[in-house]
Amino acid sequence: MSLTLGPTTAEGGTVAPAAPAPSRAGRLVRNTPIGVWIAAALFAFLVLAAVVPSVFLRQDPFEIDPANAFQPPGGAHLFGTDQNGRDVFSRVIAGTGQSLLLGLAATAIGLLLGGALGITAGVSGRWLDSAICRFVEILFAFPGLLLALIVIAVSGTGVVTAAVAVGVGSAPGYARMLRTQTLQVIAAPYVETALALGRSRTHLLWSTIIPNVARPLFVLVTLGIGQAIVWASSLSFLGLGAQPPAAEWGAMLADGRNYLQVAWWIAAFPGIFITLAALTTTVVGHHLQRRLEAEV
Repeated sequence: MSLTLGPTTAEGGTVAPAAPAPSRAGRLVRNTPIGVWIAAALFAFLVLAAVVPSVFLRQDPFEIDPANAFQPPGGAHLFGTDQNGRDVFSRVIAGTGQSLLLGLAATAIGLLLGGALGITAGVSGRWLDSAICRFVEILFAFPGLLLALIVIAVSGTGVVTAAVAVGVGSAPGYARMLRTQTLQVIAAPYVETALALGRSRTHLLWSTIIPNVARPLFVLVTLGIGQAIVWASSLSFLGLGAQPPAAEWGAMLADGRNYLQVAWWIAAFPGIFITLAALTTTVVGHHLQRRLEAEV
């Protein structure tokens, strides 16, 4: 029979084996607040409802049943029914996809426009940089939602127009952030070294500057989607985005505002989901931003 002895100290005692270092996944779980996990789980639920709404749908969201109009929340209708007898829960779930898609499309448009302006300003000479900065400052003179309303006044109403309008309204903010990020990358030692070695500016732009500027874009997208959803829902609430009988949160909110005293649930639940989408994306986005800054 053999015995395995651990290392001993000078006094003859046995030293306890060192505890294994926590894995990367373990550190991630330990360093992530519970509130962030809750927000991530709720956002995952919204994404699942947007991608496969049939998993949650209980009834046809567009089926009209006047005999069951204004039914309060209960077993047969989890969120109640609206003035036309349509199931509010089914309409909220069906509207998740359109609302999230609107927010994502508007964020993508804002990033493309803002990225084109910001990166161009960062890598250009002084006169073009100054001209772009003055143009962005003019756009900043208008609140983002007001800028979106101006775009809709010129282009007309509709879901596509609302996405473009919200994207244009958010573009100045993205342009300023991406210009700052571009200037930081250009001032980095590895870029200065590459220029000293004779690398062309065009090659550096596509191989080094844009990839490094794009690193924080995921955080910007996460933060921007929530704001874009709120803005797009606001336009639909004003009748400038999705039009009835579309199952879109802002349109549903507008549809139920005339019945708040007799059927509060028609407007309350779409409003809760708008708030939920904005809150979850903001919480997750801020957590990702803090982690990214800690790694730099």
